[in-house]
Amino acid sequence: MIEAIGLSKFYGDFAAVRDVSFSVPAAQVAAFLGPNGAGKSTTMKLLTGYLSPSAGSARIAGYDVLSQRMESAARIGYLPENGPLYPDMTPLGLLRFFGEARGLGGARLKQRLDAVVAQCALDEVLEKSISKLSKGYRQRVGMAQVLLHEPDVLIMDEPTSGLDPNQIRDVRALIRELGRTKTVLLSTHILQEMEAVADRVILIHAGRVVFDGLPSAMANGRSMEQAFYELTGNAPAQEAVCPAAGA
Repeated sequence: MIEAIGLSKFYGDFAAVRDVSFSVPAAQVAAFLGPNGAGKSTTMKLLTGYLSPSAGSARIAGYDVLSQRMESAARIGYLPENGPLYPDMTPLGLLRFFGEARGLGGARLKQRLDAVVAQCALDEVLEKSISKLSKGYRQRVGMAQVLLHEPDVLIMDEPTSGLDPNQIRDVRALIRELGRTKTVLLSTHILQEMEAVADRVILIHAGRVVFDGLPSAMANGRSMEQAFYELTGNAPAQEAVCPAAGA
């Protein structure tokens, strides 16, 4: 459902991402893990078509992100870090706006509005100005917007950033629920997040994938903190080992 094939992104001589390849099958939650500045957000923008790669390609549900832009975009729900919302609108107004932009209308739009409002627990704030909502509620509004058109693939960049412990727990529970039927790529640098929600971990360091496999295989008898340090802090990226997914 998600394929990165030799993706690279250069800014002059600086390589934000270099030769990144991985794939995520249907109904799997994959944590895209790495330290700050590792290339997670850049890779996600390449996968969604927000950025064009310097080399390589990306496919969503079999559609090339660049040459089949409309087909791939219809199957993606993308939640960037600090996802942009219109603060003067209400959640209901915003969701209606995005629903109509996605081609939804009439009974179908109402059905999807009711579904995402319930799924993201927005009933109490539907008519309030987004500017007056807590960060937790704003994140729920962003999540509802992502889910509105029932995408097959969800790509989320640091979805729990800045949330309090209760809000983090709610968002993680929602991600686990969504992962039963959808393909989810979740960017994070928080090890507890990966352990709480992910079936698999893809670890990136200095713009390169340095591990791709099960969380237990990444630990390999060590603590997650020690494994993370050895793969991203104590060993050059090009020397790290990347076992096959599911190994």
